[in-house]
Amino acid sequence: MLIFLLFASTLAAFAQTRPLQPSLMEDAGKENLPSQKLGVDDLVAVSVYDAPELTRTLRVEEDGTIHLPLLKDGVQASGLLPRQLETSIAVALKLEQILVDPFVKVTVVEYHSRPISVMGAVHRPVTFQSVGQVTLLDALARAEGLTNDAGTEVLITRGGLVERIPLKRLMKDADPSVNYELHGGEVIRVPEAGKIFVVGNVRKPGAFAVRDANDNSVLRMVALSEGLMPFAAKEAYIYRRDEKGAKQEIPVALEKIMQRKSPDVTLETDDVLYVPDNKTRRTTFTVIDRITAFGSATASGLLIWH
Repeated sequence: MLIFLLFASTLAAFAQTRPLQPSLMEDAGKENLPSQKLGVDDLVAVSVYDAPELTRTLRVEEDGTIHLPLLKDGVQASGLLPRQLETSIAVALKLEQILVDPFVKVTVVEYHSRPISVMGAVHRPVTFQSVGQVTLLDALARAEGLTNDAGTEVLITRGGLVERIPLKRLMKDADPSVNYELHGGEVIRVPEAGKIFVVGNVRKPGAFAVRDANDNSVLRMVALSEGLMPFAAKEAYIYRRDEKGAKQEIPVALEKIMQRKSPDVTLETDDVLYVPDNKTRRTTFTVIDRITAFGSATASGLLIWH
């Protein structure tokens, strides 16, 4: 009985002094990302129970495999879910008689095989990895939204095909059918809007974005330019390039359009609307202004003869 008690106390003392080792299986799964099919350059943590020499972090190589110590050949990883890779590793360890009944855990540390790129008229062009569920609106939000120069559509390139999505349906109408789910490999481009240029005798010359091809007229451009200056000519000119690149000059009855005596004229992207100066009117006004100033000076007795 005394020998039994001494043996039991020795075991208890050994259990208390032996350091507790954290589970490698638990460490490998602390920061697991959502399970998606693996691809080249993804980083995975492989943990094999009771085999610390096989527990490590590995990157999927260019041939789509990962290589564990003691295994002669690589294990196919690309195109598999993490749980499928667990089974493949366990089978390989059994076949090569390294372990009798291995328990394998695979967790994803980093995805690098699912890039989504957003560029063009966005505040912050970005490339990120598709992890979990990512939609087109999510991708645009990652790029901090659209700039004021954004056009009327979004272009998605995937699998060598380009699809055009109207921004009105996506943003204003909130149409879920065009808010596509992205899986990686997509390039999203937001083209800048075309512009119409207004110069000459307007209060605010500049380049104005074309938002709607059916609503870009002379009247609208004059309004965006904050109206005409006092000496604007009665006739304006549109400068436009034809299909061959030759420059065309198209006269516009500006005064009649402003007075609603002539129909408005539709402008096209890259048109230049030039409002010239009415020199005759300006000269007449200058003469009248001088005569008025002369009369005022005479009436007030300020005229001095030399």
